[in-house]
Amino acid sequence: MENQPKVNIAPAEGRLGILTPGMGAVATTFMAGVIATRKGIGLPIGSLTQMGTIRLGKRTEHRTPLIKDFVPLVDLENIYFGGWDIFKDDAYQSAMNCGVLEKELLNQIKPELEAIKPWKGVFNKDYVKKLDGDYIKTGGSKWDYAQMVMEDIQQFMDTNKIDRVVIVWCGSTEIYLKPEAVHQDIKSFEKGLKEDHPAIAPSMIYAYAALKMGIPFANGAPNLTVDIPAFYELAKETKTPLAGKDFKTGQTLMKTILAPGLKARLLGLAGWFSTNILGNRDGEVLDDPESFKTKEESKLSVLEQILQPELYPDLYKDFYHKVRINYYPPRGDNKEGWDNVDIFGWLGYPMQIKIDFLCRDSILAAPIVLDLALFMDLAKRCEFHGIQEWLSFYFKSPTTPPGLYPEHDLFIQHMKLKNTLRYIKGEEQITHLGADYYEFYR
Repeated sequence: MENQPKVNIAPAEGRLGILTPGMGAVATTFMAGVIATRKGIGLPIGSLTQMGTIRLGKRTEHRTPLIKDFVPLVDLENIYFGGWDIFKDDAYQSAMNCGVLEKELLNQIKPELEAIKPWKGVFNKDYVKKLDGDYIKTGGSKWDYAQMVMEDIQQFMDTNKIDRVVIVWCGSTEIYLKPEAVHQDIKSFEKGLKEDHPAIAPSMIYAYAALKMGIPFANGAPNLTVDIPAFYELAKETKTPLAGKDFKTGQTLMKTILAPGLKARLLGLAGWFSTNILGNRDGEVLDDPESFKTKEESKLSVLEQILQPELYPDLYKDFYHKVRINYYPPRGDNKEGWDNVDIFGWLGYPMQIKIDFLCRDSILAAPIVLDLALFMDLAKRCEFHGIQEWLSFYFKSPTTPPGLYPEHDLFIQHMKLKNTLRYIKGEEQITHLGADYYEFYR
């Protein structure tokens, strides 16, 4: 008997607007990449939605379509861009200033990028101490700024005849904040907006505006932003998906690949020392201790959850984990991550692993922005709402329902994502046991 669809999926028709608070290196690399792909200039390498396949049924069936042919995703031709920034530069000027992509490439898509002009950003230096912006919204309360953001979105939709919108935070890392009373329910949060409560950061203003309008919101930075009960309540009320947090790109990506392998082979860990140098705006922002604290919390949680020292005390109890980020302007967007990993094996004999990852931060982040936008739009059309834990694959510190620990193992995350797609289409979820075992080994 054929599997019947379990989810009613609205068609991926019309135009999708992808808006980014922050139009710096990550956002402009993403936008330029999509435009270049549409024009046949390059390939969307790193994008699961564009280049990934998905196995369906038994291996003997040989059904392995592209993901974009399996679930209804918006075609790249139907994507429109917009965003906010604290600098007035259009997407072309910003991309040139960031220096991620070569001038020769950018000049081939210059008209398209020049047409993407930011709206004034919501900004307060108290939350990002290393930046000074001169293109910001002024003269109102935090409540007023939320209304202004909603007006920007509505005007963008009306002007460009946009059918649906997704917002992906591509702004800087804010100072470390913990949940307070103002975050506990939407009534308290809205009161806090009107009273300019200091525990409401700019990123929360964007997230509030999005969720209030029923627009999916994904948080690409380690900020608290959507990880508060007030937004879980609002997302349920407006039936809106949310996801976060902190794009999993360089060093942490390597950890979520390597650590599961160590655990699978039951190799012990004595210590893991990580240091980074980077010179883009992100590096400058993280040079501030309060912003670094936010990033550090995101990066440090990964190993603890993967290795589960409470279950394997002989292997992982009290391992030493240190993370450092150093601002080094000459490196630009080409981040370098060094890892020294002290492990031990049979009878406790020590060994070491050394990693030197010379990566390009925005090149790794750009396909994540695309995938999140397309999958969040899919989630909205499937009438999924609240925390989209199946998208943990893309985040350093995945947002989870209250009371649940996050899954950090990249391979488990990958399986969960694909099984969610199978579920959406009514296909059997794959456990890698199935018929093969019963047919060939019994």
